Amino acid sequence: MLLTGTPFLFLLPVAKKIIITIDGWSSCGKSTLAKQLAKELGYVYVDSGAMYRAITLYFLRNNVDLGEKKEVKQALKSINLEFIYNAKSNNSEIYLNEENVEYLIRDLIIAEKVSDVAAIKEVREFAVAQQQKMGEKKGIVMDGRDIGTVVFPKAELKIFMTADNAIRVERRFKELYEKNPNITIEEVKNNLEMRDYIDSHREVSPLRQAKDALELDNSNITPQQQLKLALEWASQKIK
Repeated sequence: MLLTGTPFLFLLPVAKKIIITIDGWSSCGKSTLAKQLAKELGYVYVDSGAMYRAITLYFLRNNVDLGEKKEVKQALKSINLEFIYNAKSNNSEIYLNEENVEYLIRDLIIAEKVSDVAAIKEVREFAVAQQQKMGEKKGIVMDGRDIGTVVFPKAELKIFMTADNAIRVERRFKELYEKNPNITIEEVKNNLEMRDYIDSHREVSPLRQAKDALELDNSNITPQQQLKLALEWASQKIK
């Protein structure tokens, strides 16, 4: 029996919120899956890769010497990053010092430098601190390289994405070709191989699969099948 004046909503069981991390190799569709999961679950999506790309953009604009620790530290003090929801695109977009740089950070020149920037200890500490603050209230989906191993090692659901190398190259080429028809598939292949090597061999927070992460190889499954599987995993953890 309902009490008089008591909204029915308050009597419904409230599902607990969890943290979902999605790590993996470049061009495996991490961001796509993360956005879809966040939308289906009503969670906040945080693109950690966009954060490193935005930092890279700032460094390039200001000619920051990556080999000079003091210069890097000083530059980081001048960087403010935030995600603002865009109702038109239905996505959260990254702002660098109040400037929307969501599309600027997708250029190949940024892709060629971001792994080097992300390998710097001070840069990772700066980004990780901000990411952990974003996850304090849970109910987030975050993708990247070290989210399940370093940023949120106690996350309830960790997914590690992988795919056949040739398929990854083709996916990345199609994505970049729309913005730059002059790009070649060989350039994309070389860039991916370089990023894979740097990401997995860097001294600080190298890319690796967490022991408790569920592997998702999407080489031969559709985006719909992929989302369905991830939602099943999430549902199990939430229950």
